[in-house]
Amino acid sequence: MRRLLLAGLLRCASSSPSSHLHLVRALSASSPLPASDADLRKYAGYALLLLGCGAATYYSFPLPPDALHKKAVPFKYAPLPDDLHAVSNWSATHEVHTRVLLQPDSLPALHHALATAHTERRKLRPLGSGLSPNGLALSRAGMVNLALMDKVLDVDAKKKTVTVQAGIRVAELVDVIREHGLTLQNFASIREQQVGGIIQVGAHGTGARLPPIDEQVISMKLVTPAKGTIELSREKDPDLFYLARCGLGGLGVVAEVTLQCVERHQLIEHTFVSNADEVKKNHKKWLSENKHIKYLWIPYTDTVIVVQCNPPSRWRNPKFTSKYGKDEAIQHVRDLYRESLKKYRTKAESNDPEVDQLSFTELRDRLLALDPLDKDHVIRINKAEAEYWKKSEGYRMGWSDEILGFDCGGQQWVSETCFPAGTLAKPNMKDLDYIEELLQLIEKEDIPAPAPIEQRWTACSRSPMSPASSSQEDDIFSWVGIIMYLPTSDARQRKEITEEFFNYRSKTQTNLWDGYSAYEHWAKIEVPKDKDELAELQARLRKRFPVDAYNKARMELDPNKVLSNAKLEKLFPVTEVQHAK
Repeated sequence: MRRLLLAGLLRCASSSPSSHLHLVRALSASSPLPASDADLRKYAGYALLLLGCGAATYYSFPLPPDALHKKAVPFKYAPLPDDLHAVSNWSATHEVHTRVLLQPDSLPALHHALATAHTERRKLRPLGSGLSPNGLALSRAGMVNLALMDKVLDVDAKKKTVTVQAGIRVAELVDVIREHGLTLQNFASIREQQVGGIIQVGAHGTGARLPPIDEQVISMKLVTPAKGTIELSREKDPDLFYLARCGLGGLGVVAEVTLQCVERHQLIEHTFVSNADEVKKNHKKWLSENKHIKYLWIPYTDTVIVVQCNPPSRWRNPKFTSKYGKDEAIQHVRDLYRESLKKYRTKAESNDPEVDQLSFTELRDRLLALDPLDKDHVIRINKAEAEYWKKSEGYRMGWSDEILGFDCGGQQWVSETCFPAGTLAKPNMKDLDYIEELLQLIEKEDIPAPAPIEQRWTACSRSPMSPASSSQEDDIFSWVGIIMYLPTSDARQRKEITEEFFNYRSKTQTNLWDGYSAYEHWAKIEVPKDKDELAELQARLRKRFPVDAYNKARMELDPNKVLSNAKLEKLFPVTEVQHAK
């Protein structure tokens, strides 16, 4: 068909002037055009040709069925060139296409790649596992990933240290040092991060006596574009060492890291359901007595799930048998899903036997996907989650790297803030005030906020770019994360959820952040598009972090901004004066 249409158009284009005149006259009832209107006849022919080409293209290359739900991006549906890499973060909220994605397999190869990029003034942004919800490491201009540099280089069992190439994943590292009786001091919720990435963004676990993960770093090799490979430690250039531990990939590519470990140990986890009043009564005691603790707040309910983890010696006669079995604990969630399917879809779908094989987080995703922005529907799901945790109360014992993990659910938008909470000896209780205000805000604004709102605590960090940085060793910080899940692949629905999430986040920022000196986690901070909002964000960051010192180090180690990307440049703009220095 396409050939026939094109052939017809070509015949039209090559026809005689009289043919063109005939076409024009067919569109007009006026008298024959005078000779002075020759240009009009010519352009009318061109217009018909253009319309014909458009029709031929439309019918020959139909758009996908879901095209109306996608952004109108030129060449969106054309096949990608073979040399173009599509790289996205885990939640698929940020994606870039690049022709430059290097994976060096050795320190010399990494050194050469950065030196070449520096000479040629090409971008080469360090990319870890791509888990950051905000796509902090993504760059269309070029990226370098250390996945092939994933070896354990040395284990010192006496000093309890391990030296690794920065591309190794946390889970793989833990497997290796387990044989030496060692483990990491603390963990984030998941284990898939590369070591270089997890320290660079100020990631953390939980426990008011335990600092963020960058504090476990005691030395590192940093490969820089301008100054090559440099070794940093508390003894060698301590100022740059502390700055680079949480350097956001902007000072150099972390190639090797020496971490302080601890003896491998078991923990007993106690999960139970409480409420706001009980939490207030016991909060100070729980913070000081538990090695690890977190709260999971359920919006639109008075339910708080408390998770405490301690060495076995701290527990007296823990009851490892639960009142309810796993199937009993989750059955009411299955029932809710089947009932909801009857309402939103068909009765036949509600009889799907696969439902009985789904985990709680999978069921929650499917429930939310039915109507993710309907507040009443979300409240029903939240109440079902509260009931699930009540039926799941109990104890479990395992190795620390197993116990401290947490199933975060599927793809999601997250905003996590960090703010001071006093000291361990004297908590200021503002962490609970923050949550109380947040829950009231959610109800006042009718936000369809799903569960949980996760709250954790850490000790401070000496890394000046860490959100938990402090020069007072006994300071503690609270971390609070709000969330909206993306349980669907439908582009229109994901767009609507995204808009509602940013409304949720904006209201939280306006009402809470300044009053509590709260700053977002580097892996979750989003750069506003509005110029005034961006200027406000830049001013806020300057109040909390040593932006000038950070930019000065960037210009010394990377004057051509090889390691930078648009996000980093907007967060920390370098003035012409700074660049000249």
